[in-house]
Amino acid sequence: MKKLVVSCFVLGAFFNANAQNYWKKNAGKTAKIIFTNSKTNEKMVDKGTVKFEKMAQPKETDACIFVDPDFKYQKLIGIGGAITDASAETFYKLPKNKQKEIIDAYYGKNGLGYTVVRTNMNSCDFSSDSYTYVTENDQSLKSFNVAHDEKYKIPLIKEAQKAIGKDFTFYFSPWSPPAWMKSNKSMLKGGRLENAFYQTWADYYVKFIKEYEKRGINVWGLTVQNEPMATQSWESCIYTAEEEGEFLKNNLGPTLWKNGFKDKKVMIWDHNRDLIYQRATTTLSDPETSKYASGIGYHWYETWNNKTQLFDNLAETQRAFPDKFLAFTEGCKEQFDMSKIYDVKLGELYGRNMINDFNKGTALWTDWNVLLDETGGPNHVGNFCFAPIIADTKTGEVHYTYEYYYVGHVSKFIKPNAQRIGSSSNRAALTSTTFMNKNGQLVTVIMNDSDNDIDTNLWIEGMSAKLSAPAHSIQTVIL
Repeated sequence: MKKLVVSCFVLGAFFNANAQNYWKKNAGKTAKIIFTNSKTNEKMVDKGTVKFEKMAQPKETDACIFVDPDFKYQKLIGIGGAITDASAETFYKLPKNKQKEIIDAYYGKNGLGYTVVRTNMNSCDFSSDSYTYVTENDQSLKSFNVAHDEKYKIPLIKEAQKAIGKDFTFYFSPWSPPAWMKSNKSMLKGGRLENAFYQTWADYYVKFIKEYEKRGINVWGLTVQNEPMATQSWESCIYTAEEEGEFLKNNLGPTLWKNGFKDKKVMIWDHNRDLIYQRATTTLSDPETSKYASGIGYHWYETWNNKTQLFDNLAETQRAFPDKFLAFTEGCKEQFDMSKIYDVKLGELYGRNMINDFNKGTALWTDWNVLLDETGGPNHVGNFCFAPIIADTKTGEVHYTYEYYYVGHVSKFIKPNAQRIGSSSNRAALTSTTFMNKNGQLVTVIMNDSDNDIDTNLWIEGMSAKLSAPAHSIQTVIL
């Protein structure tokens, strides 16, 4: 098969002469199939192996997933979910055996392989109330303490950290500064950070990092502000792209560096895909600002103003900033309904987003709450949502939604530092992504969210394995 040297948009995609013929190194190998099928209620079931056989030029009538190991793109930082106040409070309302089950389900040896944890600095909507770490009008921040977090949130983060081990990747996001720092004198309903408190607020991040690291929780990174364009009924704070850049350049960045935290990964934006390109090109246009930013964070909620997700905006942003990583920092299905927790569409929402996000260059992928209760909370403003695991705190029963399994088809088998491999599908109903783990293992995830069963071929350099992709199914092929 003729190879072309290409110029690609993400982290220096390149032609790898050592992998010029994958099958010379892997002749005779068979691939393992892990399957989730909503029709048969099979969830991450081992379906045995499939053989690869010679297949010359595929016809347009042949449904195919094409994979080429010669083309390598971004490396995976990790996959995980947020441990919020709501997740932690729900967790500690459960019996000890259920707590252990959930830790194992996400972080254990046989779990989903989560390595990433995000949390909130100060309260967010998924807190039982609004809180900060300082007393009212304490501009010196002498009263700063994280005692609030020591009851639920920090213990659960440490449980996750212990189970994850060396790959533990922890970052945090603020939803709002204390009310007295803001123009509207409220943590809720938007408002902006007053100029007079830019430096005080930057010092606040440093104090948070120091307090968490005193407790043995190493902070890998942070976002500047959660959803800086959303005036919400809950904790929120508005920054224009220019304001975010000024705060990062003049206050937050220098303050982190002066305190020995130059290694912390700062992510800008942390909002929807719709404005990601404009925000990145505006905020990062100043080299003095850009030097403090490692990544660009985003959410998936642009569907409030669009019929579909705007994945192409990720690719354009990555092309503009190949030296910055893309980070999916939050997403969930809103408007919780306990009667719908076993709907496969929940899983397909996750599968569609994960596969497309990775194919557009994303290196870090973080779900929202890892755990919520039977109300889709707790949430102090009634913004109840779904999570991969729902726990009924009245009965102690734990429910695993299709979100859990669809995320698992990626996170369980694709490991940190895996590299995305060139791949494509010739059927709109089949979405797919492929990564190569550090040990050379090739992992392909294929989702069919249509109403039709499809027989397809996994085609790699003239060799093909015949696969069945039933309607509303997802599978992981491990070679």
